[in-house]
Amino acid sequence: MTDYMVTGLVAKRAEIAGELERTQERLRVLAENLASIDATLRIVAPEVAVEAIRSKVFRPPADWSKRGEMTRVVLSILRTARAPMTTREIAERMVVERGLQATTATLNSMTRRVACALRTQRDKGVARSTEGEAGFWQLWEICR
Repeated sequence: MTDYMVTGLVAKRAEIAGELERTQERLRVLAENLASIDATLRIVAPEVAVEAIRSKVFRPPADWSKRGEMTRVVLSILRTARAPMTTREIAERMVVERGLQATTATLNSMTRRVACALRTQRDKGVARSTEGEAGFWQLWEICR
């Protein structure tokens, strides 16, 4: 074995062991907090069956994006566009590309998220906007 490989593996093992210790400590704190809440519930409302309370699971919506994913897709759409596009047009393309159902609620949500991503990119100088016909909407394009 080469020394740099062993050194790298030792460093990676130390990193994972540290993460495991932090996670176990976090679990210990959560278990203590849960026990405290259970004890308080038993005092305040003894008729409540604490064991019957189901845990709440976080389920992200179907149009959920990971960090930076929204901006990457929006900029990709603008790069391939032949002409400046409105926020709504970009949102419609995103819904199609991601295979989401094109409901009014989904399009409105996606339009707001696209607009936020574009404003951030405009502030960074990556994208620019111009007024569309009669000033009703913004047309977006990549700064070249």
